[in-house]
Amino acid sequence: MDKKYQPIIGMEVHVELKTASKMFCSCKNDPFHAGKPNVYTCPVCLGLPGALPVANKKAIEWTIKLGLALGCKINSLSKFDRKHYFYPDLPKGYQISQYDLPFCYQGKVETPLGLVGITRVHLEEDTGKLIHQEVDGQNVSLIDFNRSSVPLVEIVTEPEIYSAAQAKEYAKKLRQIVRYLDISDADMEKGGMRLEANISLLNVDSQMTNDKPISNLKLPNYKVELKNINSFRFLERGIEYEIERQKEILEKGETPIQETRGFNAEKNRTYSQRTKEEAADYRYFPDPDLPPINIDSKWLGEITKSNPVDFDLRLKSWQEEYRLKPELVELLFETASDADRLDEMFATATKEKLSVEKLVNAMVHKKIKTIAEFKKLTSVDEVSDEFLLDIIKKVLLANPKAVVDYKAGKTNVINFLVGMVMREAKKKIEFNRLVGLIKKSLA
Repeated sequence: MDKKYQPIIGMEVHVELKTASKMFCSCKNDPFHAGKPNVYTCPVCLGLPGALPVANKKAIEWTIKLGLALGCKINSLSKFDRKHYFYPDLPKGYQISQYDLPFCYQGKVETPLGLVGITRVHLEEDTGKLIHQEVDGQNVSLIDFNRSSVPLVEIVTEPEIYSAAQAKEYAKKLRQIVRYLDISDADMEKGGMRLEANISLLNVDSQMTNDKPISNLKLPNYKVELKNINSFRFLERGIEYEIERQKEILEKGETPIQETRGFNAEKNRTYSQRTKEEAADYRYFPDPDLPPINIDSKWLGEITKSNPVDFDLRLKSWQEEYRLKPELVELLFETASDADRLDEMFATATKEKLSVEKLVNAMVHKKIKTIAEFKKLTSVDEVSDEFLLDIIKKVLLANPKAVVDYKAGKTNVINFLVGMVMREAKKKIEFNRLVGLIKKSLA
């Protein structure tokens, strides 16, 4: 990347919550496992005239849980708004979302490549799903409304991501936190978590930057939105391509068009979809069918109390107490419940004077799941070399013919000696280890 240009990236991530029912009706929330299209629908999620929405309390609580986990402030008074646009998968002609009073705001996420500020975390409803296929020889678009009105959380960052690699790390960390809270499976292949990035390039040569951080500089007067990315790798590749594309345009003295673009993974390039809308184009106004929501101190206290131990603090405590590498132990759990079970296992191992560090290594590499399995595994190698060498010495003295035969070239007599050592040790010892020690004693 030319040092003349600094990528300025903000991200919007949509996450489908796995509540039992949809956001504004009692229809089942399970679009990925529905037997056929349009079976989990009703007048509310189909947008029929006169149907009235009722907000899903659990979805609101889970949105606030996520906001708290991201260090956000919580609005004591929030509301739902109507976001107007016209597309076939939006039957009402508007989406119920949040505009100026989201549930959560001003948070942060730590990534290995730097801190990313969170602007807002708000709750809305998902749209239906368009399916493009051929029917009776004609190309048609079909609509499945099983997904319509599924609770959808949107997490919006500040423009504080400065590389494609950092964007990928941020998205991975966010997904980790969402799964840890157990509020969504965040299955990206199915669309349970969708990534979007707003990308522009700042010409740092045009501004005095010697004593100014990037965050204090004037932002570019355009941005290009990379829409609906469903993998971390595609996100990184799409941003990298977009940076180079915009650089070429800027080098010609032109300004990139403010638009929405998709990413073609096969061709490894972005492509234009439509001109990007501004907030005014959506004609937001408060939804008259849904009352404002007051999040009082009692309700907020209950939600806060239900939140698990902070993800990063938990890893840090394990690192300090048991000398565990975070990148290793992260492989063993997804949800807070999983982490609670690990806590119990670590406490039990410590009580029984077992090495927690060795336990974790065995769980990752040997795929064991219980303390009992760990004990059985480690009993193989619990004895020291010194202990085994003493036993080997006794076995060799008691079996001089076997020693003579081995030295005469009958090397398979080693199997007999291994068996005799194991019988004497009264433990299961790893075979190759014993062979090595016996050969050492016979040398």
